[in-house]
Amino acid sequence: MSKSYEITSIDALEALYSPVNPISLAKETTSLTPEYRRWIERAPFFALASTGEAGLDCSPRGDGVGQLFRILDDKTLAIPDRRGNNRLDTLRNIIEDPRVALLFLIPGIEETLRINGRVTLTMEPALVNSFAVGGKAPVTVLLVTIEAVYFQCARALKRAKLWDPAAMISRAEVPTAGEMTRSARPGFDADAYDAELPARQQSSLY
Repeated sequence: MSKSYEITSIDALEALYSPVNPISLAKETTSLTPEYRRWIERAPFFALASTGEAGLDCSPRGDGVGQLFRILDDKTLAIPDRRGNNRLDTLRNIIEDPRVALLFLIPGIEETLRINGRVTLTMEPALVNSFAVGGKAPVTVLLVTIEAVYFQCARALKRAKLWDPAAMISRAEVPTAGEMTRSARPGFDADAYDAELPARQQSSLY
């Protein structure tokens, strides 16, 4: 592709687009409004983006409503770090650079809500243990100090038809977890991995 078409300055970029809708700026706040709070309290899922010396990371976070995170006040969220693969990509990044971006989704709702802020990690016993499920507590809790909150309009999810049952595909139409692992690690026993995966995931949710 010709470099003559590359956009290399903010001025050149802005010249391609119409002026920003003033409402899209006015809806950004520095803390949770009562309405933003009502919205986010129903979210069972968000994606968490972070950055550090090793690069960028964006990880999915999901749990039951009320277990995924807790609103400590209108400027602070507490997020338990539930069990995962122990790569610790997000947590390593947070240690190096506390800036994060979160994108919250609610099934069936086409708007999304975005939060930008800074995180500290804590292992404070009372807080960690307050997030225990079935007697199993997370190792750490992320404390997010909110710097910006705003909702994203529904266009992206409408285009994707994300919640439209007619747009859903069968599991057989995409590679399995084992097959994707084998594509990166030739010789990996994908069939055995896939056979054991559902029980292993269920037993290690918390």
